[in-house]
Amino acid sequence: MSNSSIKTDVLIIGSGIAGLFAALKISEFADVVLVTKKDKNESNTNYAQGGIASVISKNDSFDKHIQDTLIAGAGLCNEKMVRIMVEEGPERIKDLIEIGTNFSKKEGHLDLALEGGHSEPRIVHAKDLTGKEIESALVTKVNSLKNIKVIENTIAIDLITEHNIKQLRASTLQNRTCWGAYVLDVKSGSVIKISSKATLLATGGVGQVYQHTTNPQIATGDGIAMSYRAGAKLANMEFIQFHPTSLYKKSSEFFGEQSFLISEAVRGFGGKLLTRNGFEFMSKYDERKELAPRDIVARAIDSELKKSGEEFVLLDITHKNSDEIKSHFPNIYEHCLKLGVDITKDPIPVVPAAHYSCGGVKVDEFARTSLKGLYACGEVTMTGVHGANRLASNSLLEAVVFADRVALDLKMFLKEQQDIFSEIPDWDDSGTLTADENVLISHNYKEVKTTMWDYVSIVRSNQRLERAAKRIHIIYEEVEDFYKRTKVFSELLELRNLVACAHIIIKSALQRKESRGLHFTLDYPDLSENAEDTIIQNVNP
Repeated sequence: MSNSSIKTDVLIIGSGIAGLFAALKISEFADVVLVTKKDKNESNTNYAQGGIASVISKNDSFDKHIQDTLIAGAGLCNEKMVRIMVEEGPERIKDLIEIGTNFSKKEGHLDLALEGGHSEPRIVHAKDLTGKEIESALVTKVNSLKNIKVIENTIAIDLITEHNIKQLRASTLQNRTCWGAYVLDVKSGSVIKISSKATLLATGGVGQVYQHTTNPQIATGDGIAMSYRAGAKLANMEFIQFHPTSLYKKSSEFFGEQSFLISEAVRGFGGKLLTRNGFEFMSKYDERKELAPRDIVARAIDSELKKSGEEFVLLDITHKNSDEIKSHFPNIYEHCLKLGVDITKDPIPVVPAAHYSCGGVKVDEFARTSLKGLYACGEVTMTGVHGANRLASNSLLEAVVFADRVALDLKMFLKEQQDIFSEIPDWDDSGTLTADENVLISHNYKEVKTTMWDYVSIVRSNQRLERAAKRIHIIYEEVEDFYKRTKVFSELLELRNLVACAHIIIKSALQRKESRGLHFTLDYPDLSENAEDTIIQNVNP
């Protein structure tokens, strides 16, 4: 039985920029419990090197930023949502500065960088560790507030809605309400029932569903999987952004680890992409060669790997001056050297890696999901601002703008919500066994990641997707059976969520009968005339 229960006004699941920023805003009028899987500094935010895009310069304009975002989104952005994000961005940058974020400055003004796809310099950054700087300022501020209780080393198991309560299970999806979540305390193994008037998902992305990813180990799509199980609407999960060049590691070394990024600046510096037998291949795919956009470079590398059966290609800058290489890329040089690759003498083995999910839990302009009392913001969501491909540095911007809007809406929502629903049952795991079959977990984990990598990554086809769907369905049934018979533990919960996310990505990809943005399929290589979102919903939760 459950060891404890907690009641609060608002439960926030996740401690990246979206969760922490929302917690600060909501704490002005309500009590907050924030649960996070590792310690509160560990999140995708922390690894965001680039920055946060916003209209700051006098030469820039909202319309320019909106247009850049719409162009990147390949005809699938929701223009109203893009406008909200862009126009509210500058105020949120001011908020971050007030909270204590030290952005890089030049001659007393914010130093605005230019990134691919942007028509003006508008990237506010803190050197090349922007995410870390924002995260640290937010954590410091959150720690100073009495009415935000942070519980670390916990993993949410499931959202609490009618589907957890026997006498309410028959209620229709149109009337579903979320009343909190069951959460596992990883260290003690006990399950906490957290009841809340409102719940905010800020759980980040799904990168770990793939064999190669730049995301940390915690990015197992927990919020997306829990929302799906509870019957919330999801959208556009087929759009996974891949970074073309991450450092390759042997298969025995990378399961569950995040890949080290080899920055695009290396290609900008003159790096050449080669097959393992030394053939330069980018000119076959695009006249811009190595400087083509990310998705084109990633597809070209994927195509070469599929043809050759090799596991990586080479990125070569050995023709450049070795002192210049070391001064331009000290971090990359040191990191590769530790692994036995001297980038001044050896080409770097690289492979594309899953980087960002443009789809997620479908939300409106106040970050409300299709379930009453359930909100979501950050990478877990599909707001419509990224469309079929995210513009660089719009992700942190989206997170703070919609986290602020959650707080605006919750102020009204909590006034109307009188009491927390009282009949929520405690967690019941009587009759289950303690797991000693960890080999099942590790084997299924590897199988999900390789299946997704081989069949559902950068270039897709109906045949590949259908083959993946069959494999994932078998694993899904095995994992659900194991889950029902076993006391929950974190690796099992993460695997269960990864399998659900894999299923959703495949289902969404099969629905889209065209190639658009990040979704490229050999069966439908062209754009269709009418762009529509793909909606996935579990109608029998």
